[in-house]
Amino acid sequence: MKYLFTSDRLSIQVHPDNAAARQRGLPSGKDEAWYVVAAEPGATIGLGLLRPMDKDELRARSLDGSIVELLDWRPVRAGDVLFAPAGTIHAVGAGVSVIEVQQNLDLTYRLYDYGSERELHLENGIAVANTDVLAPAEPPIPLDEDRLLLIDSPTFRLEKWCGPMTGACNGPVWLVPLSVGVSANDASLPLGGVSLCEQSSIGLEPGATLLVATAIS
Repeated sequence: MKYLFTSDRLSIQVHPDNAAARQRGLPSGKDEAWYVVAAEPGATIGLGLLRPMDKDELRARSLDGSIVELLDWRPVRAGDVLFAPAGTIHAVGAGVSVIEVQQNLDLTYRLYDYGSERELHLENGIAVANTDVLAPAEPPIPLDEDRLLLIDSPTFRLEKWCGPMTGACNGPVWLVPLSVGVSANDASLPLGGVSLCEQSSIGLEPGATLLVATAIS
C-alpha cells in the first residue's frame, strides 16, 4: 500500500504476473489498483492500449516514444478505482493523488520514461506485457448498504466501507482511512496512514470511509 502524489506523468511501465515472476526466481507478480483520492481537472491514468499490437511494434514504439499516444489515457476524478492486472501497460498521469494497492513485489519494468536517464527494461517488459486491449473492468458490487466491493481479483480484494457501522476482520488486512472517524480495536486510525491488522474490531462514525484490502495470493 502506498500513496502517490504526481506533478508529472510517471513512466510507462509493466509488471510480471505470478507465473512470469516465478520463472525469474521472484516470489510473486504484481497486480495493482489505484483509488483516486483527488484529481485536478483533466487528470488521467494510462491503462492498457488503445489497440492490439505485436511485440515488435511495442519495442519500436517504446524506443521512439510513440507508445504515449497508444496508451489508453482515462480521465479520473476523486472516488474512481482502476485495476491493472499484471502485464497491463500503464502510467499514472500528472495531477492526481492516489492510494496504490499492489502485490508485495518491488519490481518495475520501464518501457518509456520521457527522455530521463533512468534505466529502461525493454526486453523484460516486452516479454511480460499484455499487448491486447484490456478487458472492461467489473463495476463495484454492493455487498450491503455499508460495504462496496471495489476489486475482486485472484491476488487481492479491496472494499470500501462507509459509516456509521461496526465490523470485524480476521487478518491480515490493510486498513486505509479515507476520512477521520475510523477506529480499530478502539484505537483511532490517522488519516493518511495505513494499518496492518491481524484481528480487528472496526468502527466508523457517521460519514467516515475506509478502504479494506485483503491479500489472496
